[in-house]
Amino acid sequence: MATVKLENITKRFGDLIALDDITLDVHDQEFFVLLGQTGAGKTTTLRCIAGLDTPENGAIYLDGVSVNDKTPAERDVAFVFQSHILYPHLSVYENMAFPLHPRRLSTEEIDRRVRDIAQMLHIEHLLMRSPNQLSGGETQRVGLGRAMVRRPQVFLMDEPISNLDAKLRTEMRAEIRWRQRELGTTTFYVTHDQIEAMSMADRIAVLEAGRIQQLGTPSDIYNHPANLFVADFIGNPSMNCIPCDISSANGQLQLTLANATGNDNTVTIEDAQIVKALNENISERETVFGTHAEDVIVSHQPIPNGFQSEVYSVEPLGAETIVELTLGTDAAGARTILKAVTAPNFEAGIGQHLYVSFVSERMHFFNKNTGNTIL
Repeated sequence: MATVKLENITKRFGDLIALDDITLDVHDQEFFVLLGQTGAGKTTTLRCIAGLDTPENGAIYLDGVSVNDKTPAERDVAFVFQSHILYPHLSVYENMAFPLHPRRLSTEEIDRRVRDIAQMLHIEHLLMRSPNQLSGGETQRVGLGRAMVRRPQVFLMDEPISNLDAKLRTEMRAEIRWRQRELGTTTFYVTHDQIEAMSMADRIAVLEAGRIQQLGTPSDIYNHPANLFVADFIGNPSMNCIPCDISSANGQLQLTLANATGNDNTVTIEDAQIVKALNENISERETVFGTHAEDVIVSHQPIPNGFQSEVYSVEPLGAETIVELTLGTDAAGARTILKAVTAPNFEAGIGQHLYVSFVSERMHFFNKNTGNTIL
């Protein structure tokens, strides 16, 4: 198969810098996801790899060979677009076989490839249908099949399942990942959906405004976000990020979550490693505190190292319940909300007061000025 390497890629559209000195290495047979919001530069990255756009600076390598001067046809990549546009006058079989004709393969080889991929994607019963007879999920599979029959060095996938409903997206996530493992084809997949990224990727690069904010495994990025942008972007719900003050009292570090209503939102920082890291960054004590919602402990009874907070809303989601707690309002009158994930049978009512604490070893702290993680 192939590796993909982007080396100091910069792409501009007039005064807009779409990609700003991007460097990435995608390993052979890896499922690599580029994650970012709309306008971050994800599609532009794919188009540069495919040869549809030309970067102003930098080099692109496929399997160690520079392809900057190669045409799209010479790069041996398959581009799967967000909207799968099938030829309406051709059957499913003919749509899937279409990219094989320029390769001058025998009729028998074309038939074998089409039927093998159709069987792999469970669409063999659709081969004689017209595109207008397909559902959204079936169209999605045919579009993928049309790319897969080529056996390219690299799959480039541009949000290929974003137009499907939630149930089909879940099914197609598993389908695409399973088929990629079967084929062993290096895959460069872009999405704005962090659930897609977390559930499918071997590694993720988080892109924001044309710059890579963090690169790592889904676990690394979730558990050790590099900055506030990544912390806020990854997770569902995303990490609670709340301005705080850190002070010393009786030889201990105290964390007070920001509020302007006199609430006593203070806990002791108990984890020795965190205390050590904060003491070493004494100039950065004006910080932002971060905690995942599942690391917020809530109880109807008093708990050690906790404080009381009022329930703002309750969202029963079946497998879990999300409880939103209000910590007060800031100087501008904006409400500070803390989200907690609880068991599905946890009962709480709006306006009720609960006791709140945090999993001590899973506290995160960020520099308020730079946004970078302290630990």
